Amino acid sequence: MALGFYFSPSSFTPATYDETISRLEAAGAGAPAGRLFHVALEADGQIQVFDVWDSQESFEAFGPTLLPIMGALGADPGKPMVSPVHNIIKG
Repeated sequence: MALGFYFSPSSFTPATYDETISRLEAAGAGAPAGRLFHVALEADGQIQVFDVWDSQESFEAFGPTLLPIMGALGADPGKPMVSPVHNIIKG
């Protein structure tokens, strides 16, 4: 069952987000296995993230790559809101 993960990290500016993406790509994790969709939203100068993952296990496998990168940049992802995906409409 697909799961939606909504994050509202602290200290996650657009520049910090862009650097995180750059470092993930350099680590070979720009498109991690199991992540179906990724959306970055900007609100009040901070980036919020909504991802859809194919499973909790895939999401958790990404953490050992993502968390050290965010930590090195001074961003804390916090605890996500997680919900089962009921429906996805493309287009």
